[in-house]
Amino acid sequence: MNILWDFDGTIFDTYPAYTKIMMEIVGNGVSEQEIYMKLKVSFSHAIKHYQLDEEMVQLIRRKTSEIKPGEVSPFSGVEEILKHAKKNVIMTHKEREEVLQILDFHHLSDYFVEIIAGDDGFPRKPDKTSYEFLHKKHGLHLAIGDRELDLIPAKQIGIATCSFQNPVVEADYHLSSYADFFAVLKE
Repeated sequence: MNILWDFDGTIFDTYPAYTKIMMEIVGNGVSEQEIYMKLKVSFSHAIKHYQLDEEMVQLIRRKTSEIKPGEVSPFSGVEEILKHAKKNVIMTHKEREEVLQILDFHHLSDYFVEIIAGDDGFPRKPDKTSYEFLHKKHGLHLAIGDRELDLIPAKQIGIATCSFQNPVVEADYHLSSYADFFAVLKE
């Protein structure tokens, strides 16, 4: 099986760190849970919802880029799926250098045959251009993501979809943890 992966919130549990950073900027009166849920839609959605100006957005971007690779962890069980897949590719909005540092730190780099990162010049998700490129090159069977915008392009080009830890997203498969991966895909 050839799998296209989202990075943040799908391979790595980065949203708690992002939520804390945004909490610093947004301030009092907003719960961490609310910020977390806005970020799970998209970073752009959270920015718009909290009406953050460009200076605040740049501060958030700078602080998120300063997160050390050891401050985030891969989700439990994800490495077993990476081992099982014939090919793994990543499509992420995160910059390449950050992705590689985190993958290298956690010894997961060798599982991926290709990465399209936010600074590679492809349009942002949910545009399907990067997915089409990766599908044509690698013959993808499944796209895994935690947000709707991760799965929309896969649906548009006919790749099966798997929503991770997000039961409200329309997908072919839903996983609350990677321990269920092999059982869910057999259904």
